[in-house]
Amino acid sequence: MRISMKKTAAMSAAALCFAFAGTASGAAGTDASSTETPAAAMAQLKLESAWDKTFKKSDKVEHSKVMFRTRYGFTLAADMYIPKNAGGKLPAIAVSGPFGAVKEQSAGLYAQTLAEQGFITIAFDPSYTGESSGEPRFTASPDINTEDFMAAVDFLSNNERVDPERIGILGICGWGGMALNAAALDPRIKATVTSTMYNMSRVSANGYFDLENSAADRMKKKKALAAERTAEYARGTYARAGGVMDPLPADAPQFVRDYYDYYKTPRGYHKRSLNSNMGWNKTGTMSFINQPIDVYVSEIETPVLMIHGDKAHSLYFSRTEFSKLTGTNKELYIVKGANHTDLYDRTDKIPFAKIAEFYRQSLK
Repeated sequence: MRISMKKTAAMSAAALCFAFAGTASGAAGTDASSTETPAAAMAQLKLESAWDKTFKKSDKVEHSKVMFRTRYGFTLAADMYIPKNAGGKLPAIAVSGPFGAVKEQSAGLYAQTLAEQGFITIAFDPSYTGESSGEPRFTASPDINTEDFMAAVDFLSNNERVDPERIGILGICGWGGMALNAAALDPRIKATVTSTMYNMSRVSANGYFDLENSAADRMKKKKALAAERTAEYARGTYARAGGVMDPLPADAPQFVRDYYDYYKTPRGYHKRSLNSNMGWNKTGTMSFINQPIDVYVSEIETPVLMIHGDKAHSLYFSRTEFSKLTGTNKELYIVKGANHTDLYDRTDKIPFAKIAEFYRQSLK
């Protein structure tokens, strides 16, 4: 089986980092009606009490499970990390991503590591995924997922241990683009970091490397997705797109192999991760095709640090978004020798010292 670069681009709506997929059953919580109280809705979520992360637990921080509500009524599950023996109100950071991952993977590693540096952090599962609520499962939305970050800021702003004037966010992969979108909308966000970012609207509409950036290509996708919607309604279930390719074809591009090496091996596999298993609902991210994000990133006044590997296939996303940013408080930091997934968990390549110092200076 041969996979050309054009064919790889065409898989943007069906596989790899954000593979469209999901079913209507097997939810990790139910969506609360508008008549339920937040406490009642939160009580419905069943959170794992055991340490089930893809990284080791630190003895330098206190860990707990927390929940908070979004403006749309979803209940989000999160891991909170607080530096031990810290006093007074502290700066805080909300972390999410990669797109199709869960908080027990890369986001949790970032959150725990930054907590070791003196920040209160949370790593959360977005709406419809992981331990968070939302039906049907395995669905994403530019609006709802931007709100997820803002709801995290709501939660942190009302936490007695947090200084509400010193809150930042961090988005990994597709959540990097979402973090920029939230920062452009919410001035409570005082500092933003993106790591190995994707713009999910761009790749959904244009395919990988913009190789499907035509009305004809988009119409082909929309017709296929529209037909899938009709079929889903008729059968009452949601088909899933399959997640990261497994098994790998012999001629799979290197970046596809990189995804496999993270999501499908003990290095990063997690039972609740979409990309580790059957991926997104096929029609679950359809709205990204014609609902662009990051339109007003030039209006972000607060500091932004964008981090990307020079070997990453996705570097063009960061270069484009960085070119739109304005002001002297923005930086694009390129990590030499790092590919896209290296910045998920390779602690020898993730510039944690630089990230921590950025937040210290920006959240004074």
